[in-house]
Order: sequence, then structure tokens, then C-alpha cells
Amino acid sequence: MTPIYLIIEFLDELIFGAQGALMPLLQTDFHLNYIQIGLLFSLPGYMSLLIEPILGILADVWKRRFLILGGGVILAISLVLTSVAQVFYLLLFAFIIFAPASGAFVSLTQSTWMDADPDRRDHNMACWTFAGSIGVVLGPLALGAALTIGLGWRGLQLVLAALTVVAVIFAFRYLHPPLPAENIPPFPTFQSFLDGLRSAFSALRKPDVIRWILLLEFSDLMLDTLLAFLALYFVNIVGLSPQVAALAVAVWTGVGLLGDFLLIPLLERVSGLAYLRVSVIIELILFPAFLLVPTLVFKLILLALLGFFNSGWYAILKAEQYKSIHGQSGLVLVLDNLGALLGKSIPLAIGFIAESYGLGLAMWVLLAGPIALFFGLPRHNLAANTDKLEP
Repeated sequence: MTPIYLIIEFLDELIFGAQGALMPLLQTDFHLNYIQIGLLFSLPGYMSLLIEPILGILADVWKRRFLILGGGVILAISLVLTSVAQVFYLLLFAFIIFAPASGAFVSLTQSTWMDADPDRRDHNMACWTFAGSIGVVLGPLALGAALTIGLGWRGLQLVLAALTVVAVIFAFRYLHPPLPAENIPPFPTFQSFLDGLRSAFSALRKPDVIRWILLLEFSDLMLDTLLAFLALYFVNIVGLSPQVAALAVAVWTGVGLLGDFLLIPLLERVSGLAYLRVSVIIELILFPAFLLVPTLVFKLILLALLGFFNSGWYAILKAEQYKSIHGQSGLVLVLDNLGALLGKSIPLAIGFIAESYGLGLAMWVLLAGPIALFFGLPRHNLAANTDKLEP
């Protein structure tokens, strides 16, 4: 049932969008410095490095549905803990358990959909990204509404937890990934896990697989990493209030939503990689201009253009990654976390640079994203010629 896939992605990005706009309020309420903010973004990623590869291997050899539902339950718990946290360490713990829970609930749902219709991965990933973009747009608006009506950011976290529980119930009712084999044991066996681990190492021998791991991580600098620091940039560098900064974030995500919507029919007509190469060149021009221009109006215009032209980056790159592993979709969770060895350290590095030299200078690190894509994208679709991975 297609709607359940899109509902889960929408909810995940709704939560992420709200949390990105929430950071200035967390900084004030918990008296956070930039290093602590960097830890909030980096340590959850390190925890995912330990847990998600195991989940990805098990998803191909054991009960994927159990892993998806369990991830949804833990995701709801993490939101409740965020709501009630009074000290930084409990907040950090809530963020830490959120990351692998999202991997199980959301990433394995995505993998299941990619397996369900291999011939339409590009189009389905565009739909997936569009659903997520709606969530990202509504996240900051939901935070602004919660602050306006007196619910507060803590009350919003409880609402999001309740919505997650509803999504888990729908997933229990409608999401039924095929079992990898008959007579699945109640607990995974060591041999089945070893077979899955062997498949992961086999994937890592494919240069094309490594390419998409790295490009996905670098592309994220202009996507989720930019979103994570955007509200702080507008508050601490531009000088806006948290409420107005949330609206600035909504400008970026809102125009990105339009771009994601237009991408769906576009991918029926043009090559995703061809579009991606052009948009990368445009981003290389827009982002430095955004950081350098002093006028708020021009900053917002450039920010909107940035949001429009990075549309489709994740969808296209992710579809290419799925093509490169030919349906062994659980491995995507394993491979993503190998790439995260690099990617999850970047927010912490930005935090250290911002603490030492200011956030304005640290934002230039994000330019490494489009630079890496400019040099790393192939001139033709290599994934289409990739041999099937051997387990």
C-alpha cells in the first residue's frame, strides 16, 4: 500500500524540520554552546554506525517488519524524552536513540518500497522525497504555531510522539515486507547474519557502490546539514528572532517543496544525472552569494533559489545507490552508515569551527558538498551496468 510508505517519510521529515527550527530555543533553554550543538548532531550518528549496519543485515535475512515496527516505537519514546528533558545529557540521550530508531522505521520502509517496484525507483524516490519535503516545510510552521498558541516546543514533541504511534499502528496494519525465506526462526541465526555480512563486504568491492556512498554524504551538506544550522545562522549571524528565523527556514524548505514536486514529472522526461550536474553548478554559484550578500531580502531570495536547485539531489543519488546493489536493499542501511563515518563528523567539525572562529566562517564548510558532486558525478549511468552483487 503506497500511502503508508509516504506517510512514514512525511512524519520523519516533519519531526526533522521541527527540530531544525527548534535549535535556537534549545540553545537558550539548555544554555548550549556550539560544541554541544555539534554533539547533538554527531553523537546520534555515531550510535547509528554501531546499530544500523546490524539492522540492515538483519532486514535482508530476518523479520524486516519487526525491525520497522520496533523502530517506530523507539522513535516515539525518544520524542517523549526530548519533551520532558531538563538537562543536556537527557536531551542528548533522546537524540541518540532517535537516530537508529529512524533508520529502522524510515530507512527500512524506504528499502521495502524500492524492492516492491525496481523499475520505478527514480520516480518513486522522487515521490518519497516530495512527501518528505512537505514534512520539512510543515515542521518549522508547526513549531511557530505551537509557540503562538502556547503549546511550546515541549508540547509539540508530545504531539509528534502521538503521531508516530499512529503511524506505527498503520504500519502494523498495512506494511508487510516479504520474508527473505520460509520458516524464519524467532531469532536471527549466526549463520544468516554471517551471510548478510558477507554480502556487505562484497558490495564494498564495487567502486560504483563506494561512489554513491560518498556522494550521498557530501550532498547532505547542502540538505540536512544546512537545515540543521540554518536557523542558528539567521539568529546568531543575521540577527533575526527565533520566530522569524523559523520563517526563513520555511522559505528554503517551501521552495524546495516546489522543486521536489516539479521533479516528479521531470524525471519522466530527462536523465536524473543530467539534471543533477546542472543543478550542482548553479548551487556552486548561489551558496557563496548567499553567505556574502549583506541585505536580508537578497539573502532570502538566494536562500529560496538554493532550496529550489538542490531539489532532487537525494532522490536521484539514492535511486542510483539502489540500482548499484540490485535489490539487496537492506545493505543500503549498512552502506549508508559506512559513509556516515565521514558525514556524521562534519556537524561536530562545524561546531568546533563555529566556537573558535564564528558560525559565519563555519558555514563555508558546506560548500564542500557541491564541489564533491561536481567532480564525483559520472558522465553516464554506471549503475545500470553494474554486475549483480555476490552474497
